[in-house]
Amino acid sequence: MPDLSTLMLFAAASVVLTATPGPDMLLIASRSISQGRSAGFLTYAGIALGTYCHALAAALGLSQLFLTVPIAYEILRWAGCAYLLYLAWKTLRSDGAGFSPTATLQRLSGRRILGEGLATNLLNPKMALFVLALFPQFVTPEGGSMVAQMLVLATIINGIGFLVNGAVILLGTRLRSLVAGRLRFPRLPQYLLAGVFAGLACRLALGARN
Repeated sequence: MPDLSTLMLFAAASVVLTATPGPDMLLIASRSISQGRSAGFLTYAGIALGTYCHALAAALGLSQLFLTVPIAYEILRWAGCAYLLYLAWKTLRSDGAGFSPTATLQRLSGRRILGEGLATNLLNPKMALFVLALFPQFVTPEGGSMVAQMLVLATIINGIGFLVNGAVILLGTRLRSLVAGRLRFPRLPQYLLAGVFAGLACRLALGARN
């Protein structure tokens, strides 16, 4: 197990990383605004579970595949783009009633929202490379099991991420309640969420590998 000073240093790095706005935070915020607090927390739960999967893959050496076999990276990248565009299309086709507290959430089960957050994270190869680049710097041979150390680090970054993104979710939910029923265009939240999915797809498609 990493020593306390190593864990504190990793925690400090995690605060900076999780507090920096990025695709995950944008997705969580848009879910919270368009579909409510429960959807926001379920989306984060899926993303956090994806972080554990990436940490486990890095510990087992699976993430090295992206470095040694470039085509694997490209396959996963384009699969992620296609999935995000599919989510954008499904969101636009949904007939949920905007900020209505029940209409949209009745159509989207908690399992589906959780699964979409997980899949969005897993299909982002840059997340795998990020974990592979950062986590090993805080792992030591004398610390015991590589898998256990990686999972401890994932727990720390997820715990800090929960606090940071929890604040984003609560803020988004508050904004949702303030503007509920006051919009001229009740489907605007759906367009917002679809735009986020499409934007993430474009970012993934156009982003440089490094």
